[in-house]
Amino acid sequence: MDGHGWVSSEALIKAIGIDMDLLEKIVREDEKQRYAFNEDHTKIRASQGHSVPVDVGLQECIPPMYLFHGTGEKYLGSIRRQGLLPQSRLYVHLSPDTDTAYKVGVRHGRPVILTVKAGEMQEKGHVFYLSANGVWLTADVPAEYLIFPEEQ
Repeated sequence: MDGHGWVSSEALIKAIGIDMDLLEKIVREDEKQRYAFNEDHTKIRASQGHSVPVDVGLQECIPPMYLFHGTGEKYLGSIRRQGLLPQSRLYVHLSPDTDTAYKVGVRHGRPVILTVKAGEMQEKGHVFYLSANGVWLTADVPAEYLIFPEEQ
């Protein structure tokens, strides 16, 4: 993998034992559009979610006033104390709508949707990026910028 997250499509195909048609189908049909090819399909990378430092060319963006984060109810105590942290990823992933956040949260047990005061965060100097597949990214979300379900 290079510093921008790209790997050779040919090397990946050989490593996982598929053909180019199947790899293109995976990229095309992934409902979350997690992967992207370069222009001539000779390289592929994840759109976001990297666990190692890579520069995928994210541009700073001004977020909407509110974004959303889906999580499991079992994590609320920790989130109340620490806010949202990227864990093993480079960024905290935020959703533009509650439906997407719910789908994320359900993967972690009983789902809970947190509202993130993204506009206020950005005004206070926090940086946001928008990935190619519509996921909002930021380094962390301090607890004071979160609205918990019982507060809504």
